[in-house]
Amino acid sequence: MDLLLVRHALPERVENAEGPADPILTEEGRRQSELLADWLGHERIDHLMSSTLRRAQETAAPVGQRMRLDVELVQGLSEFDADADTYIPIEELRAARDPRFFAMIEGRWDELGSSVEPNAFSDLVFTTIESVVDRFPGQRVAVVCHGGVINLYLGRILGVERHLWFEPGYTSISRVAASRDGHRTIVSVNETAHLEATRGL
Repeated sequence: MDLLLVRHALPERVENAEGPADPILTEEGRRQSELLADWLGHERIDHLMSSTLRRAQETAAPVGQRMRLDVELVQGLSEFDADADTYIPIEELRAARDPRFFAMIEGRWDELGSSVEPNAFSDLVFTTIESVVDRFPGQRVAVVCHGGVINLYLGRILGVERHLWFEPGYTSISRVAASRDGHRTIVSVNETAHLEATRGL
């Protein structure tokens, strides 16, 4: 089967919320999600899934509308910071050399307000995505999720020890071909052409 792992579009910045931050998309993020929907509208997608977080659901919604697909919500696709009361886009943290950026890439997620243990979370991500592969043999499935989730799944395939080893762009697409014998081939990583180009008929 063909698996498309899509990172959500650009969300709003939220700090010190009363509960989990769970931000919605910015205006730019909504534009990105529409461009994603236009791009994927030229492909065959058999099933569409999303994490339960709003930034992923709002990214998946235009794709579902364009392709007349329901969006299946899957808890195990949510990000490691799902329970944190603050969400700051990673590029802001990196540009400011914020200590939380280095904590994140080093796996010290508790410093970002996350309660999950990195290795256990990695196992959950891998099990969840592999269950998607098992459910849809011979089909093409798009999964809208998060940068950490994509890092962990692709890293497991490649044997990368670091939990976070690359930065997927907003609405980027990474593709995996999964065979019935358990072999996984990474076809592409971090496709973002749809943010700059369009497809003809």
